[in-house]
Amino acid sequence: MRRSPFGVDICCRKGSRSPLQELYNPTQLELSNTAVLHQMRRDQVTDTCRANSAVSRKRRVLTPSDLKHLVVDEDHELIYCYVPKVACTNWKRLMMVLTGRGKYSDPMEIPANEAHVSANLKTLNQYSIPEINHRLKSYMKFLFVREPFERLVSAYRNKFTQKYNTSFHKRYGTKIVRRQRKNATQEALRKGDDVKFEEFVAYLIDPHTQREEPFNEHWQTVYSLCHPCHIHYDLVGKYETLEEDSNYVLQLAGVGSYLKFPTYAKSTRTTDEMTTEFFQNISSEHQTQLYEVYKLDFLMFNYSVPSYLKLE
Repeated sequence: MRRSPFGVDICCRKGSRSPLQELYNPTQLELSNTAVLHQMRRDQVTDTCRANSAVSRKRRVLTPSDLKHLVVDEDHELIYCYVPKVACTNWKRLMMVLTGRGKYSDPMEIPANEAHVSANLKTLNQYSIPEINHRLKSYMKFLFVREPFERLVSAYRNKFTQKYNTSFHKRYGTKIVRRQRKNATQEALRKGDDVKFEEFVAYLIDPHTQREEPFNEHWQTVYSLCHPCHIHYDLVGKYETLEEDSNYVLQLAGVGSYLKFPTYAKSTRTTDEMTTEFFQNISSEHQTQLYEVYKLDFLMFNYSVPSYLKLE
């Protein structure tokens, strides 16, 4: 058993109470106020699923391949559904610390690219059906969400405006330029490295896009990645309250005394003001169609229609 620098065994939970018990029957008063907030967030998801059941429950049952985003920590009985562009690198780092049995102690010592190596974390689709059902029933399931259009702009900026992201330019950029740009140059068709936000939006709302293949995980809807209408999440964390929600999860898991969510102010972070600016050049028709694509995420996680939208 390796020990953390704090002299605490990282491997296994202290005491006999699971994170689920701690969430639904808090023993500490300060946790019970937070529990009320999270009950409201859970209710919002349930109500939205019920009100939109025709869309949200199109899929009657999930298959193991639908569970690729659910990261499992057996030692602390946690399941985390990761959503790209919602602090998932830092949460994967935390999950590596939690499941590493002492191999890691400081999440920020883990290089970002290592956090995204799939072999470093175990996901729910790797278990048998009875094991999957047991974990879904008895582990605490959580995810983190973000204002859908801010997340979308963040994905666009990261994947299409950074020169180093050549794999995305080749895989998606060339296709977007080919479909959405009239009189594209041969170079643009070959490289796909100068996709405009308007072209990206046109690609997302084009019915042909979703018929051809599922969205890439960086711009796929949360309800399609994490299936909140089929899987009952015990805790919905928000990007807007990232630190407190993350530390609440760690507290419930019994590791809050020595493990904290990494804090850092990212200067390049996509903000609401930036998102407003990106949407200035999108026609109201395209804004309306794009809102329809992400509507369930807006409703389910209680994000109001952005004031900058000119919906038809």
